[in-house]
Amino acid sequence: MSTAETSPRQIWMAVLARASAAELAEHLHSAPDLPGFRVLRGPEAGLVMVRGRAGGGGAPFNLGEMSVTRCTIRDDEGQIGHAYVSGRDATQAELAARIDAALQNPERHDALQATVIAPLASTQQSVRLATTRKAAATRVQFFTLATMRS
Repeated sequence: MSTAETSPRQIWMAVLARASAAELAEHLHSAPDLPGFRVLRGPEAGLVMVRGRAGGGGAPFNLGEMSVTRCTIRDDEGQIGHAYVSGRDATQAELAARIDAALQNPERHDALQATVIAPLASTQQSVRLATTRKAAATRVQFFTLATMRS
């Protein structure tokens, strides 16, 4: 899905899901205080089936199961926040759900975007680029090997 087709909430939910509980807590220190909240569901851990595709576009197949923790909260301002995170970290899921709820409030949105989401997204992008560069450095050019045999 391209960024043009992705809603702003989907983007911040993805950033929150990839951030650890420690990273979320660290960035919340410089953010405005989050409102109080009540847990509606979870945090609870479970398993989901991960599906893959051969070659990225072939027939789907079941790759295996992975642990996921979900949480839903309602903050004192009436916003409902959801979070699904990989692994079994209940604190991460609860913090992500609280931030999701707070981001839906127009009065808090810009401050949380600037202090939490933007820095986390930047860090995650840097890690992605470093991983891509490392993988590219070990890439084998098979067409070069084929021409060397002639």
